[in-house]
Amino acid sequence: MPIANHHSSVPVIVDEDKCIADKGCTVCIDVCPLDVLWINEETGKAHMKYDECWYCMPCEADCPTDAVTVNIPYLLR
Repeated sequence: MPIANHHSSVPVIVDEDKCIADKGCTVCIDVCPLDVLWINEETGKAHMKYDECWYCMPCEADCPTDAVTVNIPYLLR
């Protein structure tokens, strides 16, 4: 499974200013069917660890602070 090395190169972007994972929220991680979202050990915030997104979007829809954005490629829209 390819590991996402750069936050900007992955389809799921988490706004660290809005993310409250460091306060115990794991909604985006819990709803992801592929388990590609993880907690960044350095910041305590959620991020996309594996670039295997299906663009199913529950992480974006269920985030209580609207911190998650799923960037769907143009050809898949």
